[in-house]
Amino acid sequence: MRVVLLGKGFMLANLILGVKEAGADIVGVFRYEQTTDSQFKLLIKDFFKPAPEVTIIKQLKLNQIRFNSANNEYFQKLLVDLNVDLLIVGTWKEKISPKTYNIPKIATINVHPSLLPKYRGPNPYLQTILNGEEYSGVTIHLVNNKYDAGEILKQEKVRIYSNDTSEELRERTVRKARELIRDLIKDLNNKVITPVNQNEKQATYYPNISGEEMMLDFEYQTSDEISKTIRALHPFLPCYITYKNKFFKVNPYKFKILDIENSGNAGNIIAKNAKNSSLTIVCKDKKPITFTHLKLYKSHFTKFYIKHVVKISKQN
Repeated sequence: MRVVLLGKGFMLANLILGVKEAGADIVGVFRYEQTTDSQFKLLIKDFFKPAPEVTIIKQLKLNQIRFNSANNEYFQKLLVDLNVDLLIVGTWKEKISPKTYNIPKIATINVHPSLLPKYRGPNPYLQTILNGEEYSGVTIHLVNNKYDAGEILKQEKVRIYSNDTSEELRERTVRKARELIRDLIKDLNNKVITPVNQNEKQATYYPNISGEEMMLDFEYQTSDEISKTIRALHPFLPCYITYKNKFFKVNPYKFKILDIENSGNAGNIIAKNAKNSSLTIVCKDKKPITFTHLKLYKSHFTKFYIKHVVKISKQN
């Protein structure tokens, strides 16, 4: 089976490995960055800070495809010339046109990191944690003219643990994607697969967040909401605690909700420790959270600032 892959990051890296494990012939890899960055900029990035898929592409000596769009007529001609059986997409923001996705002899498929039809959209890792889900998943589906809406070929759950950030969830999800794409290719070689329509009544879509979520608001967010926000945004965006005109960057692995209620008004700082750069702040639900290893934004004087400037709120 002759395969071309489109995508970026950890998802693309794992899909490449899954396709190789299935014994398919990868005749081209089209990285999403080719559509957004100049060749010079990409060359510099790949030399000084290569993405995980770049290392794998070089190790396997795969053919890199370079166009400004998956809908470029020269890319479409290349797919025909390469006699492609399967076009696999994993993390690709551009909407792919029918002129492209109808070319492969078997199909064009997308690997989406959620249990479709739930959590369509660009970042299900973040959104499933924000919404307190116990499970996310991986869905392999046919590509059609609507984002993440094609018929399902394979699907499997991925557990979300209570302390997961989006980083840990993504790591487990892309490993599952590697397994599923390997199994799918083997199945395509050995048996008939019947695509299953998505239930549109169950469909949900979440766009990218605005970025305002970076600023934690203890007067309006409960301790659970604060926790979900910090874990969901990592590693995509940092979260910050505002104090006067300064911002403390939160370590997503160094905070703890305390089992204490009625400890003060929401937003009050009730304890501090300069040695471990720590603040304890009361949330909307009256539960405090202790944050350690905080860092002042664009400053090397976090400990000094906490010790000499930050004030403990007076209790009522």
